[in-house]
Amino acid sequence: MNLSKICSSSLTALFFLSFTMFFISCGSDESGVAPCIGTEWYRDADNDGLGDPRVFMLACEQPDGYVANYDDTDDSGSNSSTNLEAVFEDRIRLDRLENYAGQAVPPYINQDNTDDNPITNAGATLGRVLFYDTNLSVDNSVSCASCHKQSFAFGDDAQLSEGVNGATGRHSMRLVNARFAEEVRFFWDERAATLEEQTTMPIQDHAEMGFSGQNGDPDINDLIAKLEALEYYQELFAFVYGDAAITEGRMQLALAQFIRSIQSFDSRYDAGFAQVNNPNANFPNFSQAENRGKALYMRAPQLDQNGQRIGGGAGCQGCHRAPAFDIAPNSRNNGVVATAGDATVLDLTVTRSPTLRDLVDPDGAMNGQLMHNGFFGTLEQVIDHYNAINATPGQNNNLDPRLRPRGTNGQQLQLSDQEKSDLVAFLKTLSGTDVYTNVKWSDPF
Repeated sequence: MNLSKICSSSLTALFFLSFTMFFISCGSDESGVAPCIGTEWYRDADNDGLGDPRVFMLACEQPDGYVANYDDTDDSGSNSSTNLEAVFEDRIRLDRLENYAGQAVPPYINQDNTDDNPITNAGATLGRVLFYDTNLSVDNSVSCASCHKQSFAFGDDAQLSEGVNGATGRHSMRLVNARFAEEVRFFWDERAATLEEQTTMPIQDHAEMGFSGQNGDPDINDLIAKLEALEYYQELFAFVYGDAAITEGRMQLALAQFIRSIQSFDSRYDAGFAQVNNPNANFPNFSQAENRGKALYMRAPQLDQNGQRIGGGAGCQGCHRAPAFDIAPNSRNNGVVATAGDATVLDLTVTRSPTLRDLVDPDGAMNGQLMHNGFFGTLEQVIDHYNAINATPGQNNNLDPRLRPRGTNGQQLQLSDQEKSDLVAFLKTLSGTDVYTNVKWSDPF
């Protein structure tokens, strides 16, 4: 195969297409200026003016480290080395990106908070590097993955995560299936308007990653200067965005793409749903206890005039909606109001939660503690909480109305031991296996 002839033919075709688009654009653009459609530039790893035909990008202007020539046999040979190869070896390759953009999603999953930042293989690859890079903390000791670990469905096994200057204020929320939620705001108290905004807030927190810009801390511009000095980021940002400029906005886009790519739909629940295509029908792959637990989860409780349950289900579906098991956007406080650091201090602003998928790992072990304060270590404790909520009048004015039926101080489901056990059995069916080991979500360093 003659590579030079192929490339020459490709460039000839590209020139013809460019000329045609230029002619059409000039005829329709009121300004008389044809829009740029991009030129192919090739990575020049050894600065000899000759580019690697394997590593190229489209850009309107020549990016740093790239040239128009594509015939460098040294760069393209088996002994060639780029900045990425020196750092990541074979774990990150721009000519063989992992599949982030084309992952299959079940047809019954219709929540998606992606908005105007669609997942791309290139963008999520950059996000993966940023997510695992300890250079994003002031002392190179902490990364996003330090608090959101793949082995725990991207949550933490510690009650509070350790940052560069102490512990986090709340338990680290699991990130699996963060994309598949109607609620677009993030953090337990929803203080981030979007996932994009959320991604750099821990970086700019004094306790967590330290680039706060306050009380002597360096700020986000210091972090950007730090990353600009790392050659692999020059290559990655140029590959994704067409030039090597690093900005907070570009970091946010890439990190959000990677986080949204982390998905889990290979659970026994998904296998059962696929067989019957009806969330309320018995799943043939479930045990009797699991099907009973599913029915309890899906059905609303029947209440007497005092708000006491006399039949029906547990009503979990009202807030944690199958089949995504995301939190309903209008949900308020769930009655867990103690602050992690001091149980005597109330925390009434928590209104969000992660998905209920992957609460446990494939072996049934908990993926860390539960609730914003990490006070619950078992699913049984969670069910006990919802079974009998004791809300002192006037103490919690933000309790979700669904947990205060008919004006009571808190719901009293009066679940039997068997019903509690059935609910636990069902919740364990929501965990998959792939998210814990898939290399595309793993540490590339």
